[in-house]
Amino acid sequence: MLCRTALRVSGTSVSAAAPGVARRAPSIGVVCSAQRLQRARSSPRWARSYATDHAHHEARIENIRNIGIIAHVDAGKTTTTERMLYCSGRTRHLGNVDHGNTTTDFLPMERERGITIQSAAVTFQWPPPQLCPPGHQPTTINLIDTPGHQDFRYEVDRCLPILDGAVCILDAVKGVETHTERVWESAHLSRIPRLLFVNKLDRDGASFRRSVLDAAARLRTWPLLCQIPWWHGDDFVGVIDVIHQHGLRFSSSNGTMSVVSKQSIERDVPALAAEMETARLRLIEALSEQDDQLMDEFLEHEQDVPAASIKRAIRGLVSDGAARFTPVFAGASLRNVGVQPLLDAVVDYLPSPADRPPLGLVGGSAATLPALLGTGRKGHPPIVTLGHVFKVVDDPHRGMLSWVRVYHGAVTRSSHLWNSNVHVFEKPQQLLHVSAKDHHEIQHLSTGHIGAVSGLKSARTGDTLLSFPGHHSSAPEAFRDVRINTLETPPAVAFIAIDPYTRTARDKLEDALRRLTREDPSIRWSADEKTDQLILSGMGLLHLEIARDRLLTHYKIDPDSALWGDIQVEYSECVLAPSGPHHAVFERTIRDKAGKAACTASVEPYEPLGPADAKLPAPVERDGNAIHVTIQAHDGRLPSFDADLIRQQLVNGAIAALARGPRRSTPVRGCRVHITMDPATDFFGASSTGGHITNAAIMAVRAALAEVHAAGSVGLLEPFARVLIGCPEEAGPAIQHDIAAARGGHILEVRKPEDDEFVPGDDGTAADGRPEPVDVSGVYTPPDPYESVTSLRDGNRRGIVRMLRIVAQAPLREMLKYDTQLRSMTGGRHTLQLDPGGFELVTGPREKALERW
Repeated sequence: MLCRTALRVSGTSVSAAAPGVARRAPSIGVVCSAQRLQRARSSPRWARSYATDHAHHEARIENIRNIGIIAHVDAGKTTTTERMLYCSGRTRHLGNVDHGNTTTDFLPMERERGITIQSAAVTFQWPPPQLCPPGHQPTTINLIDTPGHQDFRYEVDRCLPILDGAVCILDAVKGVETHTERVWESAHLSRIPRLLFVNKLDRDGASFRRSVLDAAARLRTWPLLCQIPWWHGDDFVGVIDVIHQHGLRFSSSNGTMSVVSKQSIERDVPALAAEMETARLRLIEALSEQDDQLMDEFLEHEQDVPAASIKRAIRGLVSDGAARFTPVFAGASLRNVGVQPLLDAVVDYLPSPADRPPLGLVGGSAATLPALLGTGRKGHPPIVTLGHVFKVVDDPHRGMLSWVRVYHGAVTRSSHLWNSNVHVFEKPQQLLHVSAKDHHEIQHLSTGHIGAVSGLKSARTGDTLLSFPGHHSSAPEAFRDVRINTLETPPAVAFIAIDPYTRTARDKLEDALRRLTREDPSIRWSADEKTDQLILSGMGLLHLEIARDRLLTHYKIDPDSALWGDIQVEYSECVLAPSGPHHAVFERTIRDKAGKAACTASVEPYEPLGPADAKLPAPVERDGNAIHVTIQAHDGRLPSFDADLIRQQLVNGAIAALARGPRRSTPVRGCRVHITMDPATDFFGASSTGGHITNAAIMAVRAALAEVHAAGSVGLLEPFARVLIGCPEEAGPAIQHDIAAARGGHILEVRKPEDDEFVPGDDGTAADGRPEPVDVSGVYTPPDPYESVTSLRDGNRRGIVRMLRIVAQAPLREMLKYDTQLRSMTGGRHTLQLDPGGFELVTGPREKALERW
């Protein structure tokens, strides 16, 4: 067993490495002093090691941790990331969000606003290579710092599936906040193993006890307290390592850490020593109920169970990603308190890529990656490489960079990569190791690693890349559709109209929009045929403000070259009755090539399919619509053309037609489309190009929609938001009245913090599909230093205002700028989260008002 923070401990406190500490075997007994670290840091070799001596991409798979930092906005994600980089020696200065000099928030708008807008990847090693004893290799940590604002939730969701672990950060003053619950649920869906880090314990009003109970009740996980806070009076001075039974005290001036032995704590702070004993006992008891081997050791040794056995049991409970149990750590990142032991925990408890469950696949005969590899001949797997594009970035110097996580094999510059989502082969130009805005060219990306690939012309976020043995001009039929299952891009809920003044300005803007939407698939754009405007759609007010800023600053769009409208809510249309079949023939010249194609289409309201519909082809689901494509066979045989390609072209035409409805030129949702092509009458050989087939589908679907509109059977859908508000108790009645009476919404739930405590029911299970609730009455938490005899519920906590949680459903249009209204009602002491609440049919007076608007 290796121990980094617990070095040689005597009866007095021992100085340890300030931002980094050595990893050693118990027999080595080396004390890494702060002076030794400082000498190493000042050496030029310290900086060079990350580029040359210790190439991160060469790390063995068992020595890799791909982790993410997730939390509510302002919980301290970026600050914690900066401290990790400094502790590891990756940076020489401590970046500060307020000073705008952080490593991961490098975009100008991120530094200006002090928030994370896009996820950023950084790589470092822990412990630092220079401080590792001979024979011990450091762990390579690929860390992704994710946004915390709800408008960028898709940015978080698309990064989570490629992670092998995550650190969830809680603000000790605010506890579990609304967006924390959401990202926790997203991590749960991807079965990501997690750690909890209670941050900002040095702030007035911070409560470790409340944060732990909040986590148990609202995140539905049993907290395993690996650390408890060390308070000196009301001051937070360090943490107590419950497992190793010693203290870690941090200097208030520079964050220097000293290790304090159990004997010193018992002599100088007996009450703290007693709490440490209690915490360790409760931890062992909780683990023993789940681990028979630890139970046997507990019965034999009682409280003197070896630390190695406790850590083994914790790792076993965390690795499945179900988060029924979650290790909890304490600290204050801004003061660099508790970050080093948190890094130790990442190495000790979060799994390597080799320890994760089999990767799930769709589009082929095998459901998992091991099953797919097993379909080849012995020693000859059917694929050489499998990777996932989880992000695309337009780099000003290298063009489009595709961030790739490799799950099998290795990507090299000579790889012939098949993109199974768009059915094209692509060849990489450069392979890059990415650390925030810095890039270093490497020779290959092997299994378990994360890096960037340049030169992929068609790759988009969510695409799957494969390579096959030998040289192929086309992908083998059995594997051409194999894909990693990804999240569907959520529908846009807000838009901004852009009216370019000149044709040149329009062409430049369209090119920038194409590149922007390839970077961020949750941004959509289209051209309004009636007004000739360009419509940019996104996930909310802030999301579109950032998109507009990126167009102006990164893509160099002149703000005076177009008229920019106000950000507005995007309404939708729906069909309320079925149409008849409409046959359309498209016969025009496209790009100087004459051609002809035809098809038949009908539309109907989206309803669940019944037994009579069992023979329908599987639909393509997109933006709440279902598209069924049938290519008729003659004499039981399909035509000789590529049927899969024709189907995709017909689907593309249907999607384009549904993008603009007949009533208000807004997207159509909740529609089931049936498209039929009869090769005998609708396909005309080489003259039926992809463009002609797509346009035939557009014409047929639009004709069906026009019929329904002429009959008055096209309704309007208004986007609603699920509103979660945290506010002082005294402001609650006014906010509830405002939402219900003035905003057209309705209140779903009002909760006080103590209402989150779980009272066991008859069976103790949850009915909403979430993990089982936790009976918080059995959760151990140490008392906060300012707790008196009164209960934590009584509100007698320093600087804490009694808060309410209001859950409501309201029209998104009324909520877009509601934060300003809340600020005046709460004095700025509030939180607001808007999550997609779906679309609701608009009727009555509100429908007439929308028609006038």
